[in-house]
Amino acid sequence: MKVIVTGGAGFIGSAVCRLMTGLKGYEVLNIDKLTYAGDLRTLASISSRDNYHFAHQDICNRDAIVKLFDEFQPDAVMHLAAESHVDRSIDGPGDFIETNVVGTFTLLEVARGYFDQLPTHKRSNFRFHHISTDEVYGSLGSEGLFTEETAYAPTSPYSASKASSDHLVLAWYHTYGLPVVISNCSNNYGPFQFPEKLIPLMSLNLLHGKKLPVYGEGLNTRDWLHVEDHAEALVKILTEGRVGEKYNVGGCNELTNIDVVKRIFDTVHEIVPDISFERFDDAVTYVKDRPGHDWRYAIDPTKMQTELGWQPKYDFETGLRQTVAWYVNNRAWWEPILKTKYAGERLGSTKGQADA
Repeated sequence: MKVIVTGGAGFIGSAVCRLMTGLKGYEVLNIDKLTYAGDLRTLASISSRDNYHFAHQDICNRDAIVKLFDEFQPDAVMHLAAESHVDRSIDGPGDFIETNVVGTFTLLEVARGYFDQLPTHKRSNFRFHHISTDEVYGSLGSEGLFTEETAYAPTSPYSASKASSDHLVLAWYHTYGLPVVISNCSNNYGPFQFPEKLIPLMSLNLLHGKKLPVYGEGLNTRDWLHVEDHAEALVKILTEGRVGEKYNVGGCNELTNIDVVKRIFDTVHEIVPDISFERFDDAVTYVKDRPGHDWRYAIDPTKMQTELGWQPKYDFETGLRQTVAWYVNNRAWWEPILKTKYAGERLGSTKGQADA
């Protein structure tokens, strides 16, 4: 199977590329714009594999994407390219509309043109897998779970842009017959995650003797999914999922933010006993909540489990320890990022500036 992976130099995309190129019978073309969050070092372990290829390109560049489709002749597309950080979407929503909405539209149109000219036997096997987020469903109260039938209610520019892309993908299925499948995942974590996200940010702050900034009272709740579990789920959905269907992927690790931060503190302290803070209460600092901060996300993964036989392998304790240990032992990966791309500063603290 020849698979185009968009955004394959990002956190989740690189995990997909590493997994698929290690399996028999797959050839991967990674198309990535290499924005601030894209990093080819995440792919160093597979860069010399014969079944891995890379193209430095923007999915909004229609002519270039058409050429890549024509040259590679894919059997499937896994669309992960996206602006993905809620805080950045508050400060600058324009990039999210451009990549997540316009980019998805462009990719759908290229895929449709390519699909329409395929011979019959190849058309029956072609798939367009769109990877999305549980944030499109909005915020849950203290009870209940997101299912594939939950109504969309996005509240941030990021989640609204992803909801828009989900609707476009389904429209191209219903209107043009493009064989699509959509997955919506909970919060991912694991090695190689950009340091602006909660787990790496808190881990690196502790290693540098910095306080741990927690939004509001830290009681917002998320379901945590290890990126390697997610990558395996995505391959399952691509190869075994039913056309036109949605699949929710969750780790079944529902925790409040303050509980996650406390566990990070304990784990870092265990691995590196001589960090600056002896007590958690001395390390944490509560900061003003971000605008429109959703209260709770939690996924019901029953459809994934019963229909596709997928189960996450990592419980949160095991996955967190592996992740924190990776950051402790891989300074050479994250130190250049802190120096040149992101120094741990607060993002999304205002109502956002109008894009120029």
